[in-house]
Amino acid sequence: MNEKISQFVDRKDQFAEIVTMIQHTRNEVVRLANASLIDLYWKVGRYISDKISVSEWGDGVVKQLADYNEKNSPEVKGFSDKNLWRMKQFYETYKDADEKLSALLRQISWTNNLTIMSRSKSADERLFYLQLCIHNRLSTRQLDRQIDSALYERNVVGTPKLSPVMREIAPQAEQIFRDQYVLEFIGGKDYEHEHENTMKKALIARMKDFVLEFGKDFLFIDEEYRLQVGNSDFRIDLLFYHRELQCLVAFELKMEKFKPEHLGQLNFYLEALDRDVKKPKENPSIGILLCKDKDDAVVEYALSRSLSPTMVAEYQLCLPDKALLQKKLHEIQESLSESEDSNI
Repeated sequence: MNEKISQFVDRKDQFAEIVTMIQHTRNEVVRLANASLIDLYWKVGRYISDKISVSEWGDGVVKQLADYNEKNSPEVKGFSDKNLWRMKQFYETYKDADEKLSALLRQISWTNNLTIMSRSKSADERLFYLQLCIHNRLSTRQLDRQIDSALYERNVVGTPKLSPVMREIAPQAEQIFRDQYVLEFIGGKDYEHEHENTMKKALIARMKDFVLEFGKDFLFIDEEYRLQVGNSDFRIDLLFYHRELQCLVAFELKMEKFKPEHLGQLNFYLEALDRDVKKPKENPSIGILLCKDKDDAVVEYALSRSLSPTMVAEYQLCLPDKALLQKKLHEIQESLSESEDSNI
């Protein structure tokens, strides 16, 4: 009997290996098929662009091409006149791109390419969302949400408020974290949570959206994570693990404006995590204080003497004013341009 059980366990391992091989091959086939499809759209777009640029084709010819394809190859979908014009725009948008950018285009779906192309205002913004799509494997719905939340503008305009220790032990944190987070999925323009506990419950109920906003390298561990120090119990609001940083990340929620004393509590939690929870191969734990509002000068003073890897960010419960963020971004770009001119 024991021998049969042992054989079954061995076979389960073997079966799992075969299933992994099948899944890997299927994923590779999908990836190659998508890359080939994007290549085809690129070539069609280039062909149409070249013909129109030398006045060999007029606008009506594209409609004729679509009708010809539908009549002669009705089983081939995706080549309507509207989509053919999109292929032309796709080629003309990226025709001068370098090889690195061209490779990125082939790693995401045609629908996501169209979304980025039509909704981005600059080459830098397009590159940002291309890399985001690939790194986080965003669906079209998720990509739309990130653009609606002005993620690119928030990344450029707002610099994350990090303690010196955080910058030292995790130099990549400035690219991972943000100054402001949008949590519209648990609120709305005129919505306010009654207290931190209800907000925490709402975040847990929408954990997938929460992780999408913060980044998919976050792995949720627990809410109200219990720490025992001496004869006293303490609770961390939300505890995560971050795959890239390879450390525990403690979130504390404050439904009020940032106060310097908030950091004392968070520093205590990090000390307890590092002494009693962190594994030897893991990096020091990080703390994130998520507040309803903050005065940046007060935050800077408070963090400058913090001996723990901490940061302070604010949240809002409705989508940001994208036009205002774009105005700020434009002002920053103009300021940098003037600075460069004065140094010439």
